Amino acid sequence: MNYKTYPVADLIDEIAMGPFGSNIKVDSFVDEGVPVLNGSNLEGFELTEKSFRYVTEEKADSLKKANAHKGDVVITHRGTLGQIVYIPQTAKKDRYVISQSQFRIKCNENVLPEYFVYYFHTPIGQRKLLSNASQVGVPALARPSSTFQKIKIELPDLETQKKVVKLIGSLQNRIKTNSEINDNLQQQAQALYSEHFIDAPELKSSMGTLSDIATITMGQSPSGSSYNEDGTGDVFYQGRAEFGFRFPTRRLYTTEPKRIAEAGDVLLSVRAPVGDLNVAYERCCIGRGLGAIHSKDGNSSFLLYTMFALKPQLDVFNGEGTVFGSINRDALNSIPIEIPSLDDIRRFEAVVRPIDNLIRTNYEENCRLEALRDSLLPKLMSGEIDVSAIQI
Repeated sequence: MNYKTYPVADLIDEIAMGPFGSNIKVDSFVDEGVPVLNGSNLEGFELTEKSFRYVTEEKADSLKKANAHKGDVVITHRGTLGQIVYIPQTAKKDRYVISQSQFRIKCNENVLPEYFVYYFHTPIGQRKLLSNASQVGVPALARPSSTFQKIKIELPDLETQKKVVKLIGSLQNRIKTNSEINDNLQQQAQALYSEHFIDAPELKSSMGTLSDIATITMGQSPSGSSYNEDGTGDVFYQGRAEFGFRFPTRRLYTTEPKRIAEAGDVLLSVRAPVGDLNVAYERCCIGRGLGAIHSKDGNSSFLLYTMFALKPQLDVFNGEGTVFGSINRDALNSIPIEIPSLDDIRRFEAVVRPIDNLIRTNYEENCRLEALRDSLLPKLMSGEIDVSAIQI
């Protein structure tokens, strides 16, 4: 298989930085319009369409060079370094405005944008992308537009690129489908909770507090010298940075765990922003940015969706008289809730627990697919795996 080496400059038709911060002020945002990208939209390989803020069409027109379109590639140059995604042809909008922490490129005829992004998700691609990173203050790439164009990458012919994109794309599509199913399942479960306990005028319940149905453990961070990334000790989550859609992502371990959450416990962000939720996939150590909420009677689904319903009450603690919001154990314990009868809770569990189990099963399949994808990707990129026999 023949590969040629190209500087990135020879693979792109356009490169443009995001706008200056002064060009998009808080008062620029509107309820609907052209989406403005942020870091959460650059998680993974292709654009994630969530958590947008918007500007008017006129404002987007005035930021013409910062407009990214279908087929463009967007890269973070300040903040969460290493992020790089392409905007698929199936994107919901015709254009997006990149942020001041991003830059965009448009690939030329020598490289497929999907293949280009896949390359920079391999270990060698990430090393090249981060080779000019500075960790002083806010992490940033030095002179991003010029240094990025000097990076050299090895490319096969377009036919081989298409075959690699098809292989990885098939895995990506399954992962995306599972994620969309899980999102739909969670919405159904939340609707069932509302039907059973919020929009049920004949419901018999008694007033109580969160401490009546749950045991709360506040996190405590272990010694930094105990942290490792090689799997030694207990999984450790410092705060919400590792949160996913339902379960957090393993990054760190500790050999000196202080406070423990059990599998199935609700993990709550107790420092700004207060109220973000995940579920402990396994026994884990929690740091000071998290609290673990454990059901006293084993009705874990009821507890989880009760916590979702408490989001407006938890939001009150975001910045109450302080620069950074926080909530302590006493405040959590004393949050008022309506407690239905045990029979009503059990009926809800009988319907929703299977939904939560399916969400977990889909998550586990995605973990296996992502591991397969990540092991195949560098081998496909290097030509170690021959794709010449694949028909497209």
